[in-house]
Amino acid sequence: MRITNNMLINNMVYNLNQNLKHLEKLQYQKATGKKFRVPSDDPIGASKSLKFNTDISKLEQYDRNAKDALSWMTDTEAALAEIGSVLHRAKELTVDAANGSKSPEDLLKIKEEIGELKDHLIQIGNTTYAGRHIFSGFKTDKPLLDKDGNYNGDLGELLSDEVFEYNVGVSERVYVNTVGIRVFGVGDIPEDMEEFKDVFNHDIGADRQATLIRVFESLSQALEGNDADGLQAALEHIDASMEQVLAVRAEVGAKMNRLELTEKKLGVQIESVKELLSYNEDVDMAEISMYIASAENVYISSLMTGAKIIQPTLVEFLR
Repeated sequence: MRITNNMLINNMVYNLNQNLKHLEKLQYQKATGKKFRVPSDDPIGASKSLKFNTDISKLEQYDRNAKDALSWMTDTEAALAEIGSVLHRAKELTVDAANGSKSPEDLLKIKEEIGELKDHLIQIGNTTYAGRHIFSGFKTDKPLLDKDGNYNGDLGELLSDEVFEYNVGVSERVYVNTVGIRVFGVGDIPEDMEEFKDVFNHDIGADRQATLIRVFESLSQALEGNDADGLQAALEHIDASMEQVLAVRAEVGAKMNRLELTEKKLGVQIESVKELLSYNEDVDMAEISMYIASAENVYISSLMTGAKIIQPTLVEFLR
């Protein structure tokens, strides 16, 4: 086979372009810090990066869900703690009023404070988080109680199982809200104390009375009439209500502890996947600098070699 000068020149130009292309690729990697820019550069690495990025997006969404749920529960726990404080103050006033040493004027003053505490309970029942009412079940755009302390008519039927859940992991969910029924109860005050706990498990239908508000109203009536038996009954109802609020608060606290652990776990998982992603697609700057220096030497050497192959003039070719 006859090797012509034209063939030598074409091969030389092709090899020069290949060396320059390789050098440009290395320089791009150093400039961007990434091993590849299109999937064809490294199909396996690109597919791994897509999977890692998808995993990171899922984990970050789980983390956002956990943070939102924890914030919701923090507000719920604060509201329950405030209700507990109101009940504790009401108990102190009731015990003070029931000792028989108070004058009618003193009892009326206590009645006025009980009325203020009742209004404060109504405000707590309508507590919001980020514009959503935390005790209204699925109907978070509507307040739980009206100004009189009855369940809001716009809620319609409020069920005790109107609890929404957040995904905080693969097949891992957590119930977020607490329905107000479990705190305020439904219906009038039962005569039998054994039945009192049942009022916190009813759904809201035709009867729209909040039992806890009725306890404060009956206490006010007992104070106004100086009814010793009524004061004693109110004291028992307040104690039972405090136990219920503490039980609900303990449930919320347990879920908050679980969410805090979940947050820590998700943080570790996100960092782990990000580390794998970095190992898969990020370049080692020291290594790439060495490769660029080597490629530059190869390219310069190929230029020098090519200069000897190309005959610049006819005289040089004939010599």
